[in-house]
Amino acid sequence: MKTSLSQAFGRNFLGASPLWYKQIILAFLIINPIVLVVLGPFVAGWLLIIEFIFTLAMALKCYPLQPGGLLAIEAVVLGLTTPEGVYTEVSHNIEVILLLMFMVAGIYFMKDMLLFIFNKLLVKIKSKIVISLIFSFSAAVLSAFLDALTVTAVLISVGVGFYSVYHKAASGQSSNKNHDHGKDDSILPVNTEDLNEFRSFLRDLLMHGAVGTALGGVATLVGEPQNLLIAKVAGWNFGEFFLYVAPVSIPVLICGLLTVVVLEKTAWFDYGAQLPDTVRDILNNFEKEESQKHTNKTKAQLIIQGIVAIVLVLSLAFHVAEVGLVGLMVIVLLTSFNGIIEEHRIGHAFEESLPFTALLVVFFTVVSVIHSQHLFQPVIDVVLNMPTDSQPIMLFMANGLLSAISDNVFVATVYINEIKAALDAGTITREHFDKLAVAVNTGTNLPSVATPNGQAAFLFLLTSAIAPLLRLSYGKMVWMALPYTIVLSLVGGLCVVYLL
Repeated sequence: MKTSLSQAFGRNFLGASPLWYKQIILAFLIINPIVLVVLGPFVAGWLLIIEFIFTLAMALKCYPLQPGGLLAIEAVVLGLTTPEGVYTEVSHNIEVILLLMFMVAGIYFMKDMLLFIFNKLLVKIKSKIVISLIFSFSAAVLSAFLDALTVTAVLISVGVGFYSVYHKAASGQSSNKNHDHGKDDSILPVNTEDLNEFRSFLRDLLMHGAVGTALGGVATLVGEPQNLLIAKVAGWNFGEFFLYVAPVSIPVLICGLLTVVVLEKTAWFDYGAQLPDTVRDILNNFEKEESQKHTNKTKAQLIIQGIVAIVLVLSLAFHVAEVGLVGLMVIVLLTSFNGIIEEHRIGHAFEESLPFTALLVVFFTVVSVIHSQHLFQPVIDVVLNMPTDSQPIMLFMANGLLSAISDNVFVATVYINEIKAALDAGTITREHFDKLAVAVNTGTNLPSVATPNGQAAFLFLLTSAIAPLLRLSYGKMVWMALPYTIVLSLVGGLCVVYLL
């Protein structure tokens, strides 16, 4: 049947997305100007935030860049923000953009070594609780000295590697044959149940690891982008930052790791999936086959990857340069010494990072709307006008809530500048300022695990190649993060009240 031109336009719009989804996005675009005229920019701005969160929630139906980008363009056209405002937000976050462009690509060239190491761990360690603790604790330690997005990139690379190995075997295809692990058409019926269980197993590990990045990221000056900002305003060095935050970060880390054990023991919130014996056997055989295939050339490549990994850790731990520039150095070193000199081979490394980088710029447009329309100002005013004794816990709660809605770096910037102004004006003492600064830091880092848009690492995981493979939707991430949200918020809040 021949398609009319109007039907072709309709089908081309957002491609293979469901019709109802296309209709909702069009409805958003039509309603926004009406709301702006009738109810004003404040309401229109909050509506835009809700609409953007909807596009993130439906990430498995359509990558959020397209619908979110249309909303962002409309926001600029309607005057909710300006191109200059968007550029300002992007320029303030250039470190994060460089990180995504280069560090994630750099990790891509380390995937052979990462798969080699983690495969040995998975095959040798039979206890799911132990392997879950290793993922969570390793992510926490690495995030404290590196950064959460880099660690998440490692987790994603490892997860995709494991999944593709088993998916190929479950399809009955030889290991040297090209295989599309994104489609289940060729999966043998006998392997369907094991594949679903393996998906759940990997999903558990990735969520434990992702939350681990928050547990470690809160603790040090370099753990998260907003930590550096807060430390700069407060005048804290690395050691001072750690000591000021430790009364909150250390108990939260311990309780977070205990939560891993409880979730795996009880199988609550969809945790507790075990690695099927057939999958373990396949991964074991894969490791043996790969070991047998190792020539001096492949051994040399693994050695180079190991050496560059050490250089990477030391460079980030001592903050010798911005994270993104360190990532570019990693790309140059790994490709130079491992003989990857063709443009198309290098290009594959950027396939994962650049779509998310573009999405993050769209996200910064929404943050610019928040800034331009002062959408958070009522909450800020209420908290800072409260009695002095209740301000730390209220700051912790307000920062957590607003970070879960928008961007924790933006929220931290707003609040730390407000309390610094109060200190400079003599309204609060230095001791009280330090308490409030810790409340801002922990508030933006801990309760914000509630939603994928609350933390860049979570958003990166949601929109990565691994999410559709493991059926990791926005709702599933919120559900699996819920026990951690409760524990981190309660423990963090109690520590802010009683231990600071």
